[in-house]
Amino acid sequence: MDNKLIYACVSVIGSMILGSAAFAQHGPDWPDWAYGQLEPLGPDSRTAPPCPDGSRPIDCAYQGNPVPDDGIKHSLPDTDRTFTRNEAYANFGPADWYPGDHPQMPDIVAHGKESAGVRACALCHYPNGQGKMENGHVAGLTEGYFLQQLEAFAAGNRRSADIRKANTNEMAMIAASLSDAERREIAAYYSSIPLRKMIRVVESDQAPQVRTTTNGLMLPVEGAPPMELGMRVIEVPENPDRTEMSRDPRDTWVTYAPVGSLAAGEALVAGGGGIACGACHGPELRGLGDFPSIVGRTASYTMRQLWDFKQGTRQSAVMAPIVAALSAEDMMYISVYLASLDPGGGGAEIEGVE
Repeated sequence: MDNKLIYACVSVIGSMILGSAAFAQHGPDWPDWAYGQLEPLGPDSRTAPPCPDGSRPIDCAYQGNPVPDDGIKHSLPDTDRTFTRNEAYANFGPADWYPGDHPQMPDIVAHGKESAGVRACALCHYPNGQGKMENGHVAGLTEGYFLQQLEAFAAGNRRSADIRKANTNEMAMIAASLSDAERREIAAYYSSIPLRKMIRVVESDQAPQVRTTTNGLMLPVEGAPPMELGMRVIEVPENPDRTEMSRDPRDTWVTYAPVGSLAAGEALVAGGGGIACGACHGPELRGLGDFPSIVGRTASYTMRQLWDFKQGTRQSAVMAPIVAALSAEDMMYISVYLASLDPGGGGAEIEGVE
């Protein structure tokens, strides 16, 4: 049985299981924020499209009405390139604002495979692999780990615990449709690019009011008063227009987290509760062999992974017993602390309490 068929079977069965138990699973500690949601799952919530056997990866994504091309060219700092909004979002050849920031892209990264409905890797993960809060941050991963994860996606061993998260389903179908040569090409490309620091943590009781896009990008509501943060994390781009309209691959993020998150996360990561992340991920948490670096990625991304491990939709014999002992609050603290660390070296940074 090939990978695509395996994933299709697992996807259908998993959808049935998750669908029947969805409301039971979304309890009061469910980290909706990590999946780009402001409200818990409810009877009127939008859920990911089904991905039955024979689907193209793009068919698994939320389908919206085409956006008319207004012809307005946008620009970004330190580049003479200009693109319209639609050019920036092109499924099979998105904008490359800074070609000097990365090696020459393989065609599968730059353009995908339009005939098979496989969108360009660079669309979601950017040409430089930085990604956004609703996507994966794939720069700085080892080639071996990258290939392991593509196989896990293709085999149905890495799925989202939240049935609203469509782009995880699409990623699994993409992985299943890639040839071995394409997988190696993508892995070699992104593993050659270091992840740069992109997170600024602000511990606060409040955060900007936000709106969310279809796949979970949070954007501040201009002119709105702040809202109470509560026990969650809100992440927004430093330059919302540049991220939303132009997909700026150099933009950075502000992570609003409850006061005390960094200290609590540091204690947990250092061995509080007996987890000792450094045993596998290295003493500085920047990777050890094919155990990945876990620093400098958005808290939303890391929280999703931990929660998916805990729910069993992302499978790992190593991580399962670790997350079993962690509460949702513990995972949030860990995610915030890891986000604050510089992937290139240096300790945690905190903007200050607001």
